[in-house]
Amino acid sequence: MGMRTSHGYRVIGLISGTSIDGIDVAAADLRAEDGTVVLTPLGELDVPYPEPLREALLAALPPNPCSAGELTRLDTGVGQAFADAALRGAEELAGGRADFVASLGQTVFHWVEGGHVRGTLQLGQPAWIAERTGLPVCADLRARDVAAGGHGAPLASTLDRLWLRGLAEDTGRPVAALNLGGIANITVVAEGTPVIAYDTGPANALLDLAAHRVTGQRSDVGGRLALSGSVRADLLVRLSADPYFAAGPPKSTGKEHFTAGYLDAALAGLAPVEPGDLLATLTELTAVTVADQCRHHGVGTVIASGGGVRNPALMAALARTLPTAVWKTSDDLGLPGDGKEAYLTALLGWLTWCGVPGTVPSATGARGPRLLGALVPGAGPLILPAPLGGAVTRLRVAEKAG
Repeated sequence: MGMRTSHGYRVIGLISGTSIDGIDVAAADLRAEDGTVVLTPLGELDVPYPEPLREALLAALPPNPCSAGELTRLDTGVGQAFADAALRGAEELAGGRADFVASLGQTVFHWVEGGHVRGTLQLGQPAWIAERTGLPVCADLRARDVAAGGHGAPLASTLDRLWLRGLAEDTGRPVAALNLGGIANITVVAEGTPVIAYDTGPANALLDLAAHRVTGQRSDVGGRLALSGSVRADLLVRLSADPYFAAGPPKSTGKEHFTAGYLDAALAGLAPVEPGDLLATLTELTAVTVADQCRHHGVGTVIASGGGVRNPALMAALARTLPTAVWKTSDDLGLPGDGKEAYLTALLGWLTWCGVPGTVPSATGARGPRLLGALVPGAGPLILPAPLGGAVTRLRVAEKAG
């Protein structure tokens, strides 16, 4: 029996990435046409965290200690900030009419031991979102995959698999979606083989740390420092020796691995490294670790998204280290790259709402596909549609009418 066509839902997607610079908000209309999800982007917003909340979040990240009291305050603060962002999304992007909200929250810890993910913690209590908007909320989207033996990441594989399948078939070569957030992750979509997706290592995590240390700014704006320096081979060799890079997928990592201590350990005992050279070397580390993995999978086209796309030094290094690939951005394919993770969140929420599993086991390493998340009722009772039935196999990004 084929999948029935569903009437559409208007969804607000919310996420704050590992860079902790604010909340990405997207509004999308989503509907099913046979086995295809049609996603119409309605717009995206970037809502900065209030500075005291951002500083408190950064101070709570490993290796710093964090008390239960502090976690409670942060869970509440992030929940309230997400509630404000959801309300803005509904009013400014969705014309005041949304059906539900999907929230991936703020990851503060990804507990990895012996190569296995034991747990993951996202803050942003969804009750605040439901209370503020009156809409039902689908939240805590990673935990179920972890409970099923998966890494709870990278969930982008769900969107990428559906979205890039046609491109892989048309070009006859594997296509990689590359997200450049605090951490870099790739999804490799190839004809006739299961999707592979995993974190390759740092994207902006070490770059932002180093830039902050050197300039006091949050990041190396426009990659200026990196472009002024040259790669220090001795430092690059040390950084590249991290066992994470050599481990096979499925695997995931986080900012709790690529810390100031990690950088200090790599610099210890080396001749002093100039600021420009430090940034150039860290940029090269991201480029080399991403390019190695794309080369390994025979990738012909790379579709990049995330904050790193705005860093010309990083994009130039990537194109130079993987010259055989065609480089494009998510925007080139009609999906706004700045909001891609928020659109992903909206998609994951919609899949759960319609009774469709939201994970790709070959990517996360889970024992099987799972329905994700926890649903929090809005102002009224929770009324879910009849499950769609059948499998969703493709995603088409449609243009907004008008």
